Amino acid sequence: MEGSAAETIARFGAARADPALAVLEGFHAIKHALRFGGDVELVATSAPDELAALADELAPDVAARLSAAAVALDPAAYARLGPRAHHTRVAAVARRPPFDPAAVLAARRDAPAVLLDDPRHLGNLGAVVRVAAGADAACVATVGESDPWDPVAIRGSAGLHFALPVGRLAERPVGPEGVPTGGRPLIALDPDGDELDPAALPSDALLAFGSERHGLGEGVLATADARLRIPMRPGVSSLNLATSVAAVLFAWRLAAGPGAAQS
Repeated sequence: MEGSAAETIARFGAARADPALAVLEGFHAIKHALRFGGDVELVATSAPDELAALADELAPDVAARLSAAAVALDPAAYARLGPRAHHTRVAAVARRPPFDPAAVLAARRDAPAVLLDDPRHLGNLGAVVRVAAGADAACVATVGESDPWDPVAIRGSAGLHFALPVGRLAERPVGPEGVPTGGRPLIALDPDGDELDPAALPSDALLAFGSERHGLGEGVLATADARLRIPMRPGVSSLNLATSVAAVLFAWRLAAGPGAAQS
């Protein structure tokens, strides 16, 4: 194997274990990283001509940067970059943006922030980031074991992790010892809460969502400023996590009207 290919494979392997880096799998993830100012350090592809054509068609704004950063690998070498080979045959290594929880939660008071309490499904976590980016939310913060910058989550967001702050909190943002909420009212989305009125939802809310199986932790529920539920047809037990986040964020955005946040 040529030295450059071996070095590229090694860099991808090291990036998967480095909490300061992220591995992006697929064209759209890399496109959005570049579009939203991501620090993309390395791009590798086994189909450089197809990549150039795809960029010219779907992302001419980043086509030149993508071509300049791309390293061509043969298919066998490319397959060694990781366990999942995206059908667009391109992957990248990027530096994760810094995430200061207190500063992030204190900023962007014109838009809600999203808190995911112990999310388990990485693809669903990524879909939440994608929804939040589309709604121009202030940030997506998580608590629990799942790394919100896992390659599967980034794939689920199509790289829109770079469009807004995304990171993990060391503790739930409740209680005297918890991470501060930045002064945001903590709103728990809970099936036993009051029915959601989008027009009454504070623009600077910290919206807390639990997993479909376990819901929100008792600590979040006990200290929430309000508990709200999404109105649904009787007999439907729950919504997919990303669907729940989308329903609340876009209900808020539509209720807020043309003046809703636009960063």
